[in-house]
Amino acid sequence: MVWQTKMEYEWKPDEQGLQQILQLLKESQSPDTAIQRSVQQKLEQLNQYPDFNNYLIFVLTKLKSEDEPTRSLSGLILKNNVKAHLHNFPNGVTDFIKNECLKNIGDSSPLIRATVGILITTIASKGELQNWPDLLPKLCALLDSEDYNTCEGAFGALQKICEDSAEILDSDILDRPLNVMIPKFLQFFKHSSSKIRSHAVACVNQFIISRTQALMLHIDSFIENLFALAGDEESEVRKNVCRALVMLLEVRMDRLLPQMHNIVEYMLQRTQDQDENVALEACEFWLTLAEQPICKDVLSGHMSLLIPVLVNGMKYSEIDIILLKGDVEEDEAVPDNEQDIKPRFHRSRTVAQQHEEDGIGEEEEDDDDLDDDDTISDWNLRKCSAAALDVLANVFRDELLPHVLPLLKELLFHPDWVVKESGILVLGAIAEGCMQGMIPFLPELIPHLIQCLSDKKALVRSITCWTLSRYAHWVVSQPPDTYLKPLMTELLKRILDSNKRVQEAACSAFATLEEEACTELVPYLGYILDTLVFAFNKYQHKNLLILYDAIGTLADSVGHHLNKQEYIQMLMPPLIQKWNMLQDEDKDLFPLLECLSSVATALQSGFLPYCEPVYQRCVNLVQKTLSQAMLHGSQPDQCEAPDKDFMIVALDLLSGLAEGLGGSIEQLVARSNILSLMYQCMQDKMPEVRQSSFALLGDLTKACFQHVKPCIADFMPVLGTNLNPEFISVCNNATWAIGEISIQMGIEMQPYVPMVLPRLVDIINRPNTPKTLLENTAITIGRLGYVCPQEVAPMLQQFIRPWCTSLRNIRDNEEKDSAFRGICSMIGVNPGGVVQDFIFFCDAVASWISPKDDLRDMFYKILHGFKNQIGNENWTRFSDQFPPPLKERLAAYYGV
Repeated sequence: MVWQTKMEYEWKPDEQGLQQILQLLKESQSPDTAIQRSVQQKLEQLNQYPDFNNYLIFVLTKLKSEDEPTRSLSGLILKNNVKAHLHNFPNGVTDFIKNECLKNIGDSSPLIRATVGILITTIASKGELQNWPDLLPKLCALLDSEDYNTCEGAFGALQKICEDSAEILDSDILDRPLNVMIPKFLQFFKHSSSKIRSHAVACVNQFIISRTQALMLHIDSFIENLFALAGDEESEVRKNVCRALVMLLEVRMDRLLPQMHNIVEYMLQRTQDQDENVALEACEFWLTLAEQPICKDVLSGHMSLLIPVLVNGMKYSEIDIILLKGDVEEDEAVPDNEQDIKPRFHRSRTVAQQHEEDGIGEEEEDDDDLDDDDTISDWNLRKCSAAALDVLANVFRDELLPHVLPLLKELLFHPDWVVKESGILVLGAIAEGCMQGMIPFLPELIPHLIQCLSDKKALVRSITCWTLSRYAHWVVSQPPDTYLKPLMTELLKRILDSNKRVQEAACSAFATLEEEACTELVPYLGYILDTLVFAFNKYQHKNLLILYDAIGTLADSVGHHLNKQEYIQMLMPPLIQKWNMLQDEDKDLFPLLECLSSVATALQSGFLPYCEPVYQRCVNLVQKTLSQAMLHGSQPDQCEAPDKDFMIVALDLLSGLAEGLGGSIEQLVARSNILSLMYQCMQDKMPEVRQSSFALLGDLTKACFQHVKPCIADFMPVLGTNLNPEFISVCNNATWAIGEISIQMGIEMQPYVPMVLPRLVDIINRPNTPKTLLENTAITIGRLGYVCPQEVAPMLQQFIRPWCTSLRNIRDNEEKDSAFRGICSMIGVNPGGVVQDFIFFCDAVASWISPKDDLRDMFYKILHGFKNQIGNENWTRFSDQFPPPLKERLAAYYGV
């Protein structure tokens, strides 16, 4: 065929070329993947021809004889070409496409209008808004067209541009078009067509969160217009009104406050809208409101209406049940659909201190979100209602119970399983916020829930697993035979359920129970391992990944109690069998490596027989990833970037091995190049890689310093530059590693003090530094002072106060011991540095339960030295400021 290359503005297609393209468009709608692939190749070849894109726009806008899906497809292929190659289009082609788009924005077919709109916004967002100065004025002018199709098409295109290019529209680059556009959009809120009203609200909604000035100027008229649309008969309009009010709640609460009572009543109605999409948007309102300080004042009068609405929204809809295959009770033998398996994110290793009150940590990330039905993990009304009830329970605490308890009584014992299931979800949702008020009812409720674990409906069994896990903390606080043992027995049965969703829920719930119960589980270990190992051979792909997590958590929870020959014999063979089956490129390695890392740390010497192949493979994974990253760096076109998660997980497992095996890892380190690989990882661009490499450095320093020591001169400057609290976890692990290195280096640490100490002192004095980082920083400063008191003591006054406050809450352990010895040595060198903050030092000393004898002597000498220095009378005045418990402790332990 002959391709025409000369370009004139009134371009005409060559008939033969046109037929060839139409043929391609028809073929590309075929379900056959082989045909699809050949179409893709032909399209790539056609892109060599300068006027190929003219044909595509011609089919979209001019060839009315063709069917709409084919014309639309032609436009979508053109859109992809614009995305990939717009800057290489010949002169004239781009203008031809732009003109055709504007001429046809009012096509009589909604599908073609929408396709033209997509094409316009794609051209615009490729930086062409500046090079298409008449686009916005033209589209805005077309809004006034008498012709409905033109107005709707122009609005559709504007809505897409507002979504895709919101930032540039609100900048000086384009001479602030929004000053004209926003008042223009507001006029259309009262348009007779619901589609147009909906577009108008959607356009303005794009500019709420960014607090765009052009909108803020008209905020009152915007809100007034929204109220006028409150009862709109078109659900799309109501949805956009709800969405606007939810965003305004975050941005302009001041403007909504006068109307708040009415807005709450309106949102109550909308949360019960017949259209689930509207109800979902409205339900977001309660979630957003709960985060505002005024939530309690605003809602306290409405709780008796709101809570029943939320609870009612927590029932599965009929569609949910169909999508969740709620009538399929047994599916354990059905292989998983690979698309359903969500990518997992590995959480890199962070080194943290143990606390005295180690119950529920402050900064713990909750894994027990309301994600109880993963496959339709699309956000829906059920999830949103449950999340709203959860956050409101956290705001109102036990004041919520009078509104919930009467409903719960009805729901939990209801004969209809859908209703009963929603009651169990409600009970789980309020667990965190209303725990105190729920305690009197738990002795009756927990046995009822344990019974529900054997309900005949799988969806009831699975939600019950989740709800019980939310009360695990209380269960574990009771005598083990009362609830823990029956709960554990039933949960283990559910781990072997014949329904995959129940297996998954039971495994996750069991992992939560393990974290809460810790060593309480030791008497039942054999029984637990029996079940988990049996599940290995039973589970399909997706649940295997969750099973690894349950095994890893078990190892973390019971620690060295797992190191018994019979347990090792049960657990290791199936894990190693999986390990040998998986290829190096298989992402299933992530959870398996994480699991093995926990197991190795727990088994300690028990892991020795398995450690060599595991160690070798981890080193290879790191090496492979680094090599591929180098290749990608030098030839980005030929080589794709590696998935660095493989390297991160491997580094973390090496840390687990070093921690578990201690000195026994020495031979393996000696025979490998792990230190030079680690040096590269410590300088990686990706923070998570650095974070894991510093954790490994600290663990190898403890396990076999003789191999680390020769590299210290290279490592220390890198550690110094990573003391940057912008990257909390990287900074935390680097700090910890410096502390471990100090202990090993002793006085040889001197030359490195200047490159790290000033940064550590900055960090410990920074406001809002997370607790874990403060604690590790304090310990490392103490350890540096322990080995180099002369170098660190001069700065004592600059850090003693935050140092004392951050270490008073951590448990007695080796790290705390060496840090306090350091502080005592530094006070010996520079006693003046502690004088002003001596009360803080006293408080920190009193936080020790049982210091070693020689450390207690050091404390004794400093306390008595200070007392003798200032004299009895002054000491009495000074110690009268102490809180009574502090005074009593110091008197009892140190006689001051």
